[in-house]
Amino acid sequence: MPTNLDAEETSHTEIVMSTALEQLEAAALSLARSGPIKDRLADACRNHLALVNPEELPAALRADFHACHDALTRERPLPGEDAVRATVRKMSNQDADEVAAAMVRLFAALARAAQVETLLAMPEAVSDGARSNGAMPNGANGARAKPPKGVPDVISLYAAEA
Repeated sequence: MPTNLDAEETSHTEIVMSTALEQLEAAALSLARSGPIKDRLADACRNHLALVNPEELPAALRADFHACHDALTRERPLPGEDAVRATVRKMSNQDADEVAAAMVRLFAALARAAQVETLLAMPEAVSDGARSNGAMPNGANGARAKPPKGVPDVISLYAAEA
C-alpha cells in the first residue's frame, strides 16, 4: 500500500519528468484561470516556467523563453519574497498582461514545433493508402471527415459558400 511519502515521491518524479511542452501548457492554463493577473502570472512562473529546461526548447524559441523568464525575475526581492514576487509586484497590469501573452505565445509556438516534429518523424508507410493520395493520416491537407449521421447536408452547403 502506498504511503504519503510514496505519493510525494511520485508527484516529484512526475514534475521532474514533465517536458517543456507540458510545463508551458500548465503555465498557459494557470494564466487562463480567474484571479488577478499578477497572481496568475507569478503562479505560472514559479510553478511551471521555472521548471522548463531551456535546452529542451528549439533554438528558435530560447530567446523568447529567456525574455519571459528575465521579465519575471528582474527586480531585487525584499526580505521574505522571491524575485518573481518582487518583479510582479512592481509591474503594471498592462506589463503583466504583455508578459502573460508572451508566455502563451511561447507555448503555442512550442506546440506547433512539436506537431511538426511529430509529423516529420512519422514513418513513410503509416498506412498503405494514407499518403498515396497526399492526405495525412490525421485528416490534414484538405481531407475532410464525414459528418456524423443526422447532420443535415445544408450545413455542408453553407460551409462551401464561406
